[in-house]
Amino acid sequence: MKISINRLKDYIPFDQSPEEIADLLTASGLEVEGIASYESVKGSLKGIVVGEVISCEPHPNADKLSLTLVDVGDRMLPIVCGAPNVAKGQKVPVATVGTTLYPKEGGSFEIKKAKIRGEVSEGMICAEDELGLGASHEGILVLDTDLPNGSPVAPLFEISESKVLEIGLTPNRADAASHLGVARDLKALLRKELHMPDLSGFSVAREDRTFKVTVEDQKDCPRYAGLTISGVKATPSPKWLQDYLKALDLEPINVIVDITNFILHDLGQPLHGFDADKINGSEIQVRKLPKGTTFTTLDGKERMLTGEELMICDSEGGLCMAGILGGQHSGVSDSTTTLFLESACFGADVIRKGAQHHGIKTDASFRFERGTDPNMPVFALQRAAMLICELTGGEVSSGIVDYYPEPVADVRIPVKYRHVDRLIGAVIDRSEIKTILESLDIRVEQETAEGFQALVPPYRVDVTREADVIEEILRIYGFDSIPLEENYQSEYLAEHQEKDRNKLQYRVSEALAGMGYNEIITNSLTSAAYSMASGFLNAEEDVVILNKLSEDLDVLRQTLLYTGLEVLVHNINRRQKDLKLFEFGTVYFKKANGYREGKRLSLFLTGNSNKENWIHPVNEVGFPELYAVVEALLTKLNISLPDVEMVEEEPYTYGLVLRNKQQEIGKIGLLSPAAARQASVKQAVFYAELDWDSLVRMAKAQEKFKEISRYPEVRRDLSLVIDQQVSFEELRQIANKVGGKLLKRINVFDVYKGDKVESNQKAYALSFYLQDDQQTLTDKMIDKTMNKLMAAFEKNAGALIRK
Repeated sequence: MKISINRLKDYIPFDQSPEEIADLLTASGLEVEGIASYESVKGSLKGIVVGEVISCEPHPNADKLSLTLVDVGDRMLPIVCGAPNVAKGQKVPVATVGTTLYPKEGGSFEIKKAKIRGEVSEGMICAEDELGLGASHEGILVLDTDLPNGSPVAPLFEISESKVLEIGLTPNRADAASHLGVARDLKALLRKELHMPDLSGFSVAREDRTFKVTVEDQKDCPRYAGLTISGVKATPSPKWLQDYLKALDLEPINVIVDITNFILHDLGQPLHGFDADKINGSEIQVRKLPKGTTFTTLDGKERMLTGEELMICDSEGGLCMAGILGGQHSGVSDSTTTLFLESACFGADVIRKGAQHHGIKTDASFRFERGTDPNMPVFALQRAAMLICELTGGEVSSGIVDYYPEPVADVRIPVKYRHVDRLIGAVIDRSEIKTILESLDIRVEQETAEGFQALVPPYRVDVTREADVIEEILRIYGFDSIPLEENYQSEYLAEHQEKDRNKLQYRVSEALAGMGYNEIITNSLTSAAYSMASGFLNAEEDVVILNKLSEDLDVLRQTLLYTGLEVLVHNINRRQKDLKLFEFGTVYFKKANGYREGKRLSLFLTGNSNKENWIHPVNEVGFPELYAVVEALLTKLNISLPDVEMVEEEPYTYGLVLRNKQQEIGKIGLLSPAAARQASVKQAVFYAELDWDSLVRMAKAQEKFKEISRYPEVRRDLSLVIDQQVSFEELRQIANKVGGKLLKRINVFDVYKGDKVESNQKAYALSFYLQDDQQTLTDKMIDKTMNKLMAAFEKNAGALIRK
């Protein structure tokens, strides 16, 4: 579903960028899958200015060319022109150097300074087709304007530009299948007033073409409204209406059909127009025709009816398959002068069955199948009638016929505050809950300390239960606004295969053993002296043993660090200094609301990475070596690589905090000398402690092996000068966000700090590896990706790209 930002602003004035609006809508449940740009004229005539021809002389070296001097406001441009109608004193559209033109026949080209037959030309005087405004190439376009020289020409041609949101609408959100529906959500999200179209100009001129309406089954058609407009003419639509439809990828047809399409996408109410002179009798019948009846639809196909389709009929037979597709013989044509306009609410079941049986999918059936607002038909009818009268010169020639015997009431749903708190997982201020619901047109009545009655309007067909009302509160309040605890548990009605923690632990243990690590198992009892002297543990959270075995084993451990360091010192004292160790162990905490425990995975790395030999020199272990192991473990568990943040606090000299979707899953870094000395370790130790409980929850099934791409990988390098505070992790996140599926990995192969850059800056040399699994990359595809990356680095990281 496409939604125009320009039209949204008519309903809800806002200053946010399209990207910010997209993020807001996505977070609230209307997922924006992309943002496109619409231009009524490609390029929007950017770089095209008003020029005045000051002089025009024949070209000395070409019979059909002229040498002109053109005033473009701030300078005079010599331009060689081949148009036969160019003359002194004309106001003309001028494409300056650097402007890109998009001719009507397709393609594009950039205006460059050139020599034409020995004479300098610094621009181009344009014809209509060269600007993309029409097909004429008989000569240059001569402007009739008083605009100063150098002014942009775009305002002269009413160029329309808009950003268009592509929303992946879920089946339950039929209410959001229009600009008004999306604006209602924005009203709640931005806490702004909604501006509905003004209907004060609607009036009935006369009542001499009234049709009676009869409905066979109220369940199939709860409401049917219509009116007649005389004196219409099916001319082409005005430019603003054509631009609106084209932005939504709809093809304009004529002003009457275009207005019905406009109302459908604007208000979410399908309309249908009949040529009133082709309706036999003076009665519209909403009923079913006998099984076996043939009916020719608007697409020219003759269809055999099942007897279950809802039809719009006159006294002699069918005119339209209600809510699905019009009939071939009763629709609006160029000869239509009197229009009967229908606006109805049909039952979702009957429309769905008819559309599926005949294999017809239209914008109208899409909405009726999911449920439309029974209170919208008359409003939409009046809005459409006003536009048709305004744009065709017609006048309303009947009163509004409105069959609505039993108005649909608001749905009354009792809501308990304790259920709101339980399902959301947090206590939201009661006044905030009321504000959110009322901003969504859900009235709150009979409020007490325990709960309230929610009155839900009929257009919200998806809100029928207490849980639905709570979901509405949460999606507007914001999922990200709910604080996450370390451990959450969920309940499901459906059965899910449970993860085998032992198998996952064995898989990781096997991987670590393969990388040269040895498993250790240490005592859960430890000394309270560690937490008191640590600088990062809270001694008040120690679980104290009442009947302790000794003063050195008087509490349960809060971390695997110190018991692991004791193993390190035991081995180092026995001349085993090159150690790779890991442990799965439980940690314990005393909290205000009781005792807690959790499973952790610790990794220790110290000494040299290889044994001394005559070929390779001895290398000390380093931080990258341990981080690579952590990345390998996450990959083994099929967990996406984490976000990282630098940390310089105990027990680390330096290190990283690892997060997955804002949840901390561990820390990794070089232990501070003070932390190591607590256990009498005197050599450098790299240490990681990961939250094993969180990793188990995040772990996914192992991916199946897939064929290695047969298409080659391409490497491209970039040199960036950035601020000292910008980390590689930030650059990696930017690259992954904009690089798309082609970017496979990114690497730093050089870092420079010195006199060739500012003291507060550094230079990164990055390599990017691009590959497509379906085809060989072309230079154009590679350049497009790299240009996006460079633009993102400049915008989001303030990078200076060395080219």
